Amino acid sequence: MRKEFFIVLLFSVLFWACSTESESIINDSAEAVKENRKPTGASANDLLSNNIYKKMIVELAYIEGFEPTEEAKNNFKSFIEERTFKSNGVELYTKLIPDTGKEVYTINDIVAIENQYRTYYNTQNTIAVWALFVNGKSSKDSDSSFVLGTAYYNTSFVIFEETIRELSNGTFEPERSLLESSVIHHEFGHILGLTNLGTPLQTDHEDADHPKHCNEESCLMYWAAETSQGIGNLFSSNQIPTLDSQCIADLQANGGR
Repeated sequence: MRKEFFIVLLFSVLFWACSTESESIINDSAEAVKENRKPTGASANDLLSNNIYKKMIVELAYIEGFEPTEEAKNNFKSFIEERTFKSNGVELYTKLIPDTGKEVYTINDIVAIENQYRTYYNTQNTIAVWALFVNGKSSKDSDSSFVLGTAYYNTSFVIFEETIRELSNGTFEPERSLLESSVIHHEFGHILGLTNLGTPLQTDHEDADHPKHCNEESCLMYWAAETSQGIGNLFSSNQIPTLDSQCIADLQANGGR
């Protein structure tokens, strides 16, 4: 199931829905690849808990010129450590990918890039995550709706970095690192099984009108801030939106922190 994080511009109203390698052995066998090609949310417990996988590797792949900010990388690592149990730690690696020549990407395009360039897959004690930052727009964009990110496999998501750059660091726009972090955390939240996407609900807080999102307006997993004032409120404290208590309770019940 694909979960998407949107920013919608309508008149003056802004809506948003939503290194080097360290392991000596890289497991890219057919069976390992299969384990990283499941539906979004299917590995929520494996990602959250310390039961099977004691370590997490996150491969941050980016098209040349579109690497996420250092702040966003650090924020992402902190977010993972805050919400998951990994006794052997969490490691982030960056991977440069040559320019594809594309300006618009379909999910099939994104999957093809992952198939060609992904390095890390699950090993016996390590679970691997792939995050791709691209230099073009989503094929699902419209004149008023822009996709910023999509979680499309159990350990894979894409960030449309070019779009994020166009919608940040300007007048009345959030800082780039804040917007990057918000989208990254939101999409990672989906592969952690939020909301009701592999991590069972402990209370009824799924948005009926926007499935797999939280109905709490201040939550990271809320689908939208429906007015420009709402976006202002979201970043008014110059901080990344956080998970509300209901989403945290869901993660904790499924093996997380």
